[in-house]
Amino acid sequence: MGMKTLTLFATALLAVSTSAFAQAPNDAQIASIVVTANQVDIDAGKLAASTSTDAEVKKFANLMVTDHTSVNKQAVALVTKLKVTPEDNDTSKTLSKQAADKLAELSKLKGAEYDKAYVANEVAYHKAVNSALETQLIPSATNAELKSLLQTGLKIFQGHQQHAEHVLASLK
Repeated sequence: MGMKTLTLFATALLAVSTSAFAQAPNDAQIASIVVTANQVDIDAGKLAASTSTDAEVKKFANLMVTDHTSVNKQAVALVTKLKVTPEDNDTSKTLSKQAADKLAELSKLKGAEYDKAYVANEVAYHKAVNSALETQLIPSATNAELKSLLQTGLKIFQGHQQHAEHVLASLK
């Protein structure tokens, strides 16, 4: 598995999020994308926490599970409060499919090969999510509270990207 494969998965989020909508996504669609994107990273983190043998990778994976679970809880609480039902859309459906494919691919790897593939994917995935948040989701959100949650999530996910880059650089 090459870096090209990893990058293709992550950039698909950006490509789908910027091209799937002839018009800007509405708040219900944004909510679905956010919940799905967080769940993708929760699932990847759980796999890494149980598969990796590297202490730093395990620590990072557990942080991804904790942080993305927290953001999802906030998102669900907000959409419940606002009486907005997340609306499945091409972006959220594509994310789910690609995530399942990526987890299947990662689950075939072991040891250092797994660690590098997982963390490289996390770098690429966070780059794509952060870009989608900045260019599509935050500007498209019409509800002030949703926009604020997305902006907070962006700060957290930018930190995740930097953390993943650091972990990746430390892997041999």
